[in-house]
Amino acid sequence: MQKITPFLWFDHNLEPALKFYTAIFKDSKVLEVRRYDETGPDGKTKVMTATFRLAGQKFVGINGGPYFKFNEAVSFVVSCQTQREVDYYWRKLTAGGGQPGRCAWLKDKFGLSWQIVPDVLIKLLSDKDSAKAARVMQAMLKMSKIDIKALQRAHAGK
Repeated sequence: MQKITPFLWFDHNLEPALKFYTAIFKDSKVLEVRRYDETGPDGKTKVMTATFRLAGQKFVGINGGPYFKFNEAVSFVVSCQTQREVDYYWRKLTAGGGQPGRCAWLKDKFGLSWQIVPDVLIKLLSDKDSAKAARVMQAMLKMSKIDIKALQRAHAGK
């Protein structure tokens, strides 16, 4: 059983967010939906809260209104094995109004921050040869979406 569950506050757009996220990540599913009755905040029947799973991780979301916004203080890291996987998550999560950021960061169309990180980045940054690690860091700092081959070239000094 998962001990800690992220709880996400949406501005009346939880239902489209559920469809968006569960279509992107494997092993994803809406587990439970609770709806407001006719006395909901907007006078309509809509999703109040939902429990869902993304890539095996359980989340809870609420349609809480415009009172709180997502910001970069909290982000979700997506670990990737290949450039193809990096490209896939980058394209999917920036679709429909998402915004690319710097150094593997992006915001999706709901304002949630993500980091799309290839595992090799951590390995290269952890090299015991500090000159190699520094070259990788400098290369990464110039990137938006991470380019694995460019990191490897920097590591090799090319």
